[in-house]
Amino acid sequence: MPEPTFHLTQDQKDQFHRDGYLSIAHLTTEEDVAKLRASYDRIFSQRAGREEGNQFDLAGTDEEGKEAALPQILSPAKYAPEMNDSLLLANANQLVRDLFGPEATCGFAHAIYKPARTGAETPWHQDAAYWDEYKDYPNTVSIWVPLQEATLENGCMQFVPGSHKTETVLEHRSIGGDPRVHGLELHPDLMDHVKEAVACPLPPGGCTVHGGHALHYTAPNRSDIPRRALILMGGLPPVERQTPRECPWQKAKQTARLERKTKATASQSA
Repeated sequence: MPEPTFHLTQDQKDQFHRDGYLSIAHLTTEEDVAKLRASYDRIFSQRAGREEGNQFDLAGTDEEGKEAALPQILSPAKYAPEMNDSLLLANANQLVRDLFGPEATCGFAHAIYKPARTGAETPWHQDAAYWDEYKDYPNTVSIWVPLQEATLENGCMQFVPGSHKTETVLEHRSIGGDPRVHGLELHPDLMDHVKEAVACPLPPGGCTVHGGHALHYTAPNRSDIPRRALILMGGLPPVERQTPRECPWQKAKQTARLERKTKATASQSA
């Protein structure tokens, strides 16, 4: 892995803790982005990880033969290991060390692809709504990196400043109330939590950083080019809970992705 070329300033650290998110214009170089984009496009064209349940439609019912509204690949570096040699990963590791200390680490968590003109929105949600009910993640962040310009038209990140201060997981549901859909959305009755949202357009190789309780959203892709985004997660290990959080929306899911994952797991253990 290359040596990092990035450090957070004290002002950036202060802003992150105050607002719950941070927008950074440049986390890596154009050359690095070009290499990552080639790997990204290859694994999406291959639908890498589909049989394992790691490739699926985040915003649709994920049926075979149906165009995906929001394709996603979990653990993209598993299918494109060259990503682990990127300057992006080196700088992301430095970023989480700057926030949480020298023991913090970072890795590629998932990749989300919004097709041109048809890519669906990612509704308002907290990442913590997806996380293990038996653990807390007080020192974990998601680092969202566009591989082309991210704009309001194609679905840049948007945040509610200060929403992380609730320190609770709000009620969520599967998108549209359909348990066949993997993606989650803030429950419609709680949309009053979404106010004074701030959009964060970025050049390729920039990033946003946010913790698990920060409310965020990306709009549909109405542009003529796909919107590619890599998401890294990093920080310090989670903390075990004595009692689980109440997350009934997780138990209600009945997705094709989960069915494929269960079959793959059973096959590997047979």
